[in-house]
Amino acid sequence: MSMLQSTANGDLPESASSLFWTEVRTTLALALPIALTQIAQMAMNTTDVLMTGWLGPVELAAGQLGHTFLFPLMITMLGTMFATSAMFAQELGARRYKGVRRTFRQGLWVIGTMSVPMLTLLLWSEEILLTMGQDPVVVQGSADYLSAAMWGMPFMVAFGLLRNFIAAHSRPKPALYILIVGLALNAVADYVLIFGSFGAPRLELFGLGIATTIVQITMFFILLIFVLRDRRYKRYMLLARFFKPDWPRYREVWVLGAPIAGAKVAESGLFAASSFMIGLIGVNQLAGHSVAIQFVAIAFMIPFGVAQAATVRVGINIGRGNPAAAKLAGRVSMALGVLVMLPSALLYMTMGEELAGLFFDLHDPDSARAVSFAVSFLAIGALFQLADGGQAVAAGALRGIKDTRVPMAIALVGYWGFGIGSAVLLAFPLELGGRGVWMGLAIGLAVVWVALVVRFERLTYVRLPQSSSNPSAN
Repeated sequence: MSMLQSTANGDLPESASSLFWTEVRTTLALALPIALTQIAQMAMNTTDVLMTGWLGPVELAAGQLGHTFLFPLMITMLGTMFATSAMFAQELGARRYKGVRRTFRQGLWVIGTMSVPMLTLLLWSEEILLTMGQDPVVVQGSADYLSAAMWGMPFMVAFGLLRNFIAAHSRPKPALYILIVGLALNAVADYVLIFGSFGAPRLELFGLGIATTIVQITMFFILLIFVLRDRRYKRYMLLARFFKPDWPRYREVWVLGAPIAGAKVAESGLFAASSFMIGLIGVNQLAGHSVAIQFVAIAFMIPFGVAQAATVRVGINIGRGNPAAAKLAGRVSMALGVLVMLPSALLYMTMGEELAGLFFDLHDPDSARAVSFAVSFLAIGALFQLADGGQAVAAGALRGIKDTRVPMAIALVGYWGFGIGSAVLLAFPLELGGRGVWMGLAIGLAVVWVALVVRFERLTYVRLPQSSSNPSAN
């Protein structure tokens, strides 16, 4: 705790303990609804997979192939929008309320700009997948799904922009409530449109895509109406002068957001590459990997929420001209990012077999090897859980001070140089197989974690006058 309770120029004043715990409570109050929102989003995707599986293995493969094609495009757009979290927070901290509206407006402009090439790629998805050598039958199903699902993607990203806006005001719960409604709507729409229930036509994968688009458009407009009518947000007049250009701010969204998107794609690419490498090793190891990675992904939603909270808390204090408070907020959030992963790490280390039993029949001899691999991967995953949470939140804290280019470079070198490099070395020349791949993941995440923390400490090391070093000064 002594590390957390030191400011840029020495010890905090006498109220250090009070300030520290206030920051902890504020960060958690903001982070937990965001984490639950992400879990609700995952539950929505799980519903899609479950109902697609009822159609059959070919349809399930086609739906997953379509999602795999869509995912990097979606991550690129959402990653770019992460820039608006810091921009909103700093404008609010400085009480530049017109700047909040201008950031929102240019965020929508950037979404519109990005949608053109992204939708064009999706329109050509069938031809691209066939060129990549995918099975024509599976590709046809994927094309059916994407031809309908693609139109909801811009609205989903715009929903994310609105989530950033309300989170910057420390009010993330409306987005959570709307996503819970969306989860129920998605289940009903899937059932009706995929299987032709209640007199509707049976549309199968095309129906899945329509359901996805309907839900994403509905959630966006519900949250937009809420923001436009809520007493606290009406003053911003977010859609006023919508067609008036603001080229400096438009460029700022791109300049800050593109490196964030690059880092997110590098991170998701790390895990995609790990699946590919383990697939080269053996079916049982891939099956165990698929189960273990699901648990890791679920646990990651908690530090993801803390990372978003870190961006807001650091950004607001930078906007207020209080770097000491920004540093405290960053340190508190980075510590929380590790601490919130301890329960899941302990669970994965001690109850790996029980968790694997949720997916495999533990009494089936044919599943025994897959279960053993899942258990060993979860044990290693318990270790890199801490690094994964730490690096995610450190990146979020750096976004709060609008530092994105160097973190992207750190991500590329850490994930692909150290992570993939060590995974290949450990898995193949050293013959550790899938365990070696997971060790490589842990190494890559740990390198990025340490480098990002060092980066944050360097950027926030400022010799402040005593009068301005009190984090409670607002």
